[in-house]
Amino acid sequence: MDSLTQIVLGAAVGEAILGKKIGNKAMLYGAIAGTIPDLDVLASNFTDTVTALEIHRGFTHSILFSILFAPIFGWLVSRFEKYKNVKDWSWLFFWCLFTHPLLDAFTTWGTQLFWPLEIRLAFKSIFVIDPLYTLPFLVFLLLAMFQKRTSRRRSFFNTVGLILSTGYLLLTLVLKFASFKKFEGALTEQNISFSEIDTRPSALNTVLWNANVDAGDYFLIGNYSFLDTKPIRFDKYPKNHHLIEDLLSDKKLQRMIAISKGWYSISKKEDGLFFNDLRFGLLSIESNSDDFVFQYKIEKSATGELSFTETEKGRRDAKKLLTQLWTRIQGN
Repeated sequence: MDSLTQIVLGAAVGEAILGKKIGNKAMLYGAIAGTIPDLDVLASNFTDTVTALEIHRGFTHSILFSILFAPIFGWLVSRFEKYKNVKDWSWLFFWCLFTHPLLDAFTTWGTQLFWPLEIRLAFKSIFVIDPLYTLPFLVFLLLAMFQKRTSRRRSFFNTVGLILSTGYLLLTLVLKFASFKKFEGALTEQNISFSEIDTRPSALNTVLWNANVDAGDYFLIGNYSFLDTKPIRFDKYPKNHHLIEDLLSDKKLQRMIAISKGWYSISKKEDGLFFNDLRFGLLSIESNSDDFVFQYKIEKSATGELSFTETEKGRRDAKKLLTQLWTRIQGN
């Protein structure tokens, strides 16, 4: 999830653990702890694109990381804070570090919670930025912040925020199942053969859902809003995997395929080949758009080594998508 959401979650968890004893400092340190796992993004400054993608939401988002570093951070903070209970500080850091990847597990990218095992939990039921999750949570956190640390109202407000946010996460799973059944039913009604369906919510909401469908030599991509009145339309995207047949022995390409879980297509343009990760959808909901959120140019050096460079996205792309989303959410 986005940084603000993780800060709010960390602050609320910190308050629940230690707020009665140290007041707003529990929120402060909870917010700091809630952002620590995302420091893995710094890897992109020191390594290649593929390795950075593999590292993202790996070790720092694991149970092992929480167990190992919670007592370290707890001890460090106890050295300079007036409150000296290392056990309490460690408990605060553990839960704030641990709830971060738990929340991220509901997103499309997921988390490697059981690192070093390569199992990645990804429920794909919430977008990385969702105002309906974050804003109510933030309001109740702020209400709690301005109460006395021993006040019942403080505990009440913080607890309500945690309950509402958790309840919304559970609701997203229900909505995901309902949308999946709609996509499955539409494919059956349209006599489309398929082997797998992968669904996720569109940006900033859980009303409009997207689906990738594996239909053999091509993928189908469809959108469904709970306000729709017309049948779901699916656009066809050739996999074009044959375009990289001569590169399949390359380890870096194999790693990219593994990262995408097989949900990838290849585009051929004037300036070369592009690897499209379909799991995160498109920057447009226009029919047959090929503007994928995550698209990487495949380049080969003089020595034969492959590299992947992510195509840049601009504010204009985001603004266009938001306008289209608002219209499409309201129904087809």
